Amino acid sequence: MTPDALIPFTRGAPSLDIIDTQGLAEATQKAFSTDPAGTFGYGTAGGYLPLREWIAEQHGVDVDQVLVTNGSMQADAFLFQTLVRPGDDVVVEAPTYDRTLLSLRQRGATVHAVDLETDGVDVAALRSLVDGGVRPALAHIIPNFQNPAGYTLSAAKRTQLLALAAEHGFVVFEDDPYVSIRFEGEPLPTMLSQDTADTVVYASSFSKTVAPGLRCGYLVGPKKVLAEVIKLATNTYISPNMVSQSIVNEYCRSGLLDRSISVVRTALRERRDALVAALRRELPEARFTPPQGGYFMWVELPEGVLVDRLAPVAREHGVAFVNGTDFLLDGGHNAVRLAFAGLSPEQIDTGITRLAAAVRALAG
Repeated sequence: MTPDALIPFTRGAPSLDIIDTQGLAEATQKAFSTDPAGTFGYGTAGGYLPLREWIAEQHGVDVDQVLVTNGSMQADAFLFQTLVRPGDDVVVEAPTYDRTLLSLRQRGATVHAVDLETDGVDVAALRSLVDGGVRPALAHIIPNFQNPAGYTLSAAKRTQLLALAAEHGFVVFEDDPYVSIRFEGEPLPTMLSQDTADTVVYASSFSKTVAPGLRCGYLVGPKKVLAEVIKLATNTYISPNMVSQSIVNEYCRSGLLDRSISVVRTALRERRDALVAALRRELPEARFTPPQGGYFMWVELPEGVLVDRLAPVAREHGVAFVNGTDFLLDGGHNAVRLAFAGLSPEQIDTGITRLAAAVRALAG
């Protein structure tokens, strides 16, 4: 990086130095030599069967409850297309992933944003919404190290949400790509693993733990729902990318995935710590909760600092972020999402120094 290069806290992707390129090369060669027919040929819309079987084993489900897709966003799109009709009520967290909002709006859904607290979605507010007559087709929940906030849904709220969904008959869409990237604290069981009423559809991805360029995500859920989604996948592309899925299968089964997760966790914890230290030093008036894992942190700046005005000033100072308003139906005017996974600790430190200078320049 040159001294004047832009430091982007914008994209949730790991930097190349923490991607296991050597391990991926080994897995690629093994995939090509071990199963050339399955790797290079058309497959079924459900995905590369050995990888589906591996995922099914991890979640304790039957293989026909698993769909492997070209990235988790395609899995999301398939699920929304299957379950959400124009005018349907859908619940999201506030804030939530901006592409989720875009996708649901394009479906014509009536989106209800429920406040996100530091221990996850406000389940009491969601219950009030349902008791008031809203009948969601689904509730989209990012339970671990949420994008954009970095918060994690507590064990108690997971139980309450499952009970509410079973009582009122809506789907909990457990969107969980960051689950393995935990820096501290004990892992919490997925809602999928606790579901006794077929209310949960679970999604995850190998983008955050292996490499984003592989574009390999998946859905797990009730057989009836997955059969409908697989039918849609068949009509869309007949077969997803067998080459990527075969490589991921070899990578997971060889034990390289565990090594990769360990490397990513260590690196991202160091980057999270650098971000927290720099914010406390340079912007002590900012409010934030350090995440226990993941890629992102939500930062609220003083009320008078409007991010739509701050963003161009920050770029002039050599730093970029994503405006908090992008992740909300309303509000977030003084909030930013900072993605720290793709930057070194040194870049993070310099970037926050630049951000603080931009805040001072805007105020002055």
